[in-house]
Amino acid sequence: MTQSKQLPRELRAAGVLTALEGLVGLGFAVLLVLHAVDADQRLVNVLGEAAYFAVLYGGVLAAGIALVLGKHWARTPSIVVQLVLLGVAWYAYGPSGQQLYGALVGVYAVVVIVLLFTNPVRRWALGVDETDE
Repeated sequence: MTQSKQLPRELRAAGVLTALEGLVGLGFAVLLVLHAVDADQRLVNVLGEAAYFAVLYGGVLAAGIALVLGKHWARTPSIVVQLVLLGVAWYAYGPSGQQLYGALVGVYAVVVIVLLFTNPVRRWALGVDETDE
C-alpha cells in the first residue's frame, strides 16, 4: 500500500483547510500592497507589512500543503495556527463587536483542530499503524 493511501481523510481535510487559510492570508498581503499604491501611502511601510504577512501566511500555506502530502512535521504548526486563530476569533466576537466574523472564524478553527485530533490522525502522527518494511 502506498503512503498516500494510508493517510487519513481527516488529515487531508485539515490540510486543505489550513492551506486555504494561507491562500487567504497571501491574498490579503497582495490587497494591502494594491491598496497602498492606489492610496499613495508610504509604500515602504506597507511593503514591509505585506512582506511580513507573506512570510507568515506562506508558512501556513506550506504547512497545509505538507499535511495534504502526509508530512508529520506540519501537524504541530497547523495546530498552533488554529489556536492563534481562536484568539483572533475571540477578539472579533467580543471587544471588536464583530460577532458574525468572530463566530465564523472560531467555528472554522475549531473544525480544523477537531480534524487534527481525531483518532485516525493521532494514530498516523504517532506512527501506530505503520509497519516496518
